[in-house]
Amino acid sequence: MKLKLFDLWRWDGEVTRGSFILWAFILFILKYNLDRLLFWTVFHRGWSIFSYFGQPFPWIEGSSPTQTPGKFALLLLAALPFLWSGVMLCLKRLRNARLPLWLAVLFVIPILKWFLFVALGLVPEKVAAWNEVACRPWKWVPSSKLASAGMAMAISVLLAVAATALSTTILHEYGWGLFAGTPFAMGFLASILHGVGERRSAGESIGVAMLAVTLAGIVLLAVALEGVICILMAAPLAYILAAMGALVGHVVQDTRWRCRRTHLCCVPFLALPLMLGTEAMRPDQPPLLSVVTVVEVDAPIEHVWKNVVEFSELPPPEEAIFKLGLAYPIRAEITGSGPGAIRRCVFSTGSFVEPIEVWDKPYLLKFSVTANPAPMQEWTPYRVIHPPHLTNFFVSKKGQFRLTPLAGGRTQIEGTTWYQHGLWPANYWQLWSDHIIHTIHLRVLHHVKHLSEMDSKS
Repeated sequence: MKLKLFDLWRWDGEVTRGSFILWAFILFILKYNLDRLLFWTVFHRGWSIFSYFGQPFPWIEGSSPTQTPGKFALLLLAALPFLWSGVMLCLKRLRNARLPLWLAVLFVIPILKWFLFVALGLVPEKVAAWNEVACRPWKWVPSSKLASAGMAMAISVLLAVAATALSTTILHEYGWGLFAGTPFAMGFLASILHGVGERRSAGESIGVAMLAVTLAGIVLLAVALEGVICILMAAPLAYILAAMGALVGHVVQDTRWRCRRTHLCCVPFLALPLMLGTEAMRPDQPPLLSVVTVVEVDAPIEHVWKNVVEFSELPPPEEAIFKLGLAYPIRAEITGSGPGAIRRCVFSTGSFVEPIEVWDKPYLLKFSVTANPAPMQEWTPYRVIHPPHLTNFFVSKKGQFRLTPLAGGRTQIEGTTWYQHGLWPANYWQLWSDHIIHTIHLRVLHHVKHLSEMDSKS
């Protein structure tokens, strides 16, 4: 095994499996230590191996590309040589293994690059005979199309259930590996297995992956690992990534199925535990997010202030998301007045405890949150289940109501909630959480608007 420096910048030629693994190790050590130096000198914060599983660079807490473009330009400049070298090595290794070169695109996609690395570390060197050969599939592979699809789905679902149980109940992680890696692995594995004995069309490969994801959701519900709501919320991401995995598996299997070289079936079984285990050691905290909702009230600011501080019981919810089991506000109570008073916002699943920090009557009410109820009541065929994500994975940290007087005796209410959630990819789950919090805001603010306008008329 001989390392050649030009392998890092030239796209032509090939590298062996051993050279690829050694180069990958060397480049990772260099990149890790360079990142440590840059983050310490530029952002004044530490950086660990597990930080690669956290938020991407643009979401560094307290900074962003628009605020400090020079700093992020420096990070990008430092990363470009490693990006180029990584892609070149992947191209050479794919060429050496006689796999489609476009699979090198996976190198630039977080999470999916894990599967590419493991695959390129497992797949053997070039196969001497690539002509048509009469090669029987494994003896345990069913011959009929329907039985083959059933076998592929069953094994993929078992992988998904095992990964979910490992991540949620043992590692207590709801991260990239669970929500991105697992569906991709399911699609990849189902497609590979379905095509072991006979060439399948792209539609058949993707179809068996979609059915496997659907069946996995049903099984997770049946074994009480998850409820209906969370399965439905994760479904769009799972279907998209499973389709991507199936397409990659289809291309790989379509290229290699004649030669009985199905080593890549091992990739999901090796990559997933590695991803989940490493991710569980990530020290990074979820980012602090905020949601702001504004409502105008046809009432003086004094009337609005009174109903913001404490309001009577709301009518039963009409919004669909609350009827599905998500927690919704019922009333607000307060003990005392001024800073230090304790406000309790009672929800359908319990109470938020909110010590008052700023009492600037009648303009600003600001509070911290010291206790959070469960974010939802899961739909389940069982009497009750309590997945770990219902505890400390969706946490309100603080909130405020800012009142601004408007012309004509009107008032603007601006409600803000700061919160964290421990679900990844954070940007995908933020779409759901922001919408839910905004809907909660509207339910409260519309009730305050109604009460204040009734007080003003009377």
